[in-house]
Amino acid sequence: MSVTAVPIRPIRKGSVLKLWLGLALLVLIGAGVAWCGTSAFQYKATASGLRYKVIKEGKGAHPTTSDVALIDYTGRLADGTVFDSTKGKQPVPMPVSGSIPGFSEGLQLMSKGSTYRLIIPPELGYGAEGAGNGAIPPNATLDFEVTLHEFIPEAQLRSMMQGMQQGAPPPQ
Repeated sequence: MSVTAVPIRPIRKGSVLKLWLGLALLVLIGAGVAWCGTSAFQYKATASGLRYKVIKEGKGAHPTTSDVALIDYTGRLADGTVFDSTKGKQPVPMPVSGSIPGFSEGLQLMSKGSTYRLIIPPELGYGAEGAGNGAIPPNATLDFEVTLHEFIPEAQLRSMMQGMQQGAPPPQ
């Protein structure tokens, strides 16, 4: 067996430095692209611990705790199991203050036409008790996708109820 020796040409001065700088630049570009690519997975957090992501921003005012919201939602557990949904049905009227604290807080962040993703920790959800006859286990983190179609302010709701008590048909 014979070995042929091939002479290696000398590297020009500064070439190794240029290679390392090029490699460092590629790593920085790759990290920047990865960071931008993960922005869709980033959530904002409130002081209470509710995490949310704006999927579609609406316009106008935000509901208050005394309002009634007309919403569509899908509720999931952390493993993706759907425990409740209004998709494919009529939007549901819900008093903003008439649900779990995290859901109520999330509704108040939204404006008409908004769709948000809410991640509700157990302390803002159903806590150690769970709910739904075992559908929501104790200390479950809840994941809701909520669309706020409309909300009725308290003053308008009162006048509608007074009109109904007096026999007037509800406004269309």
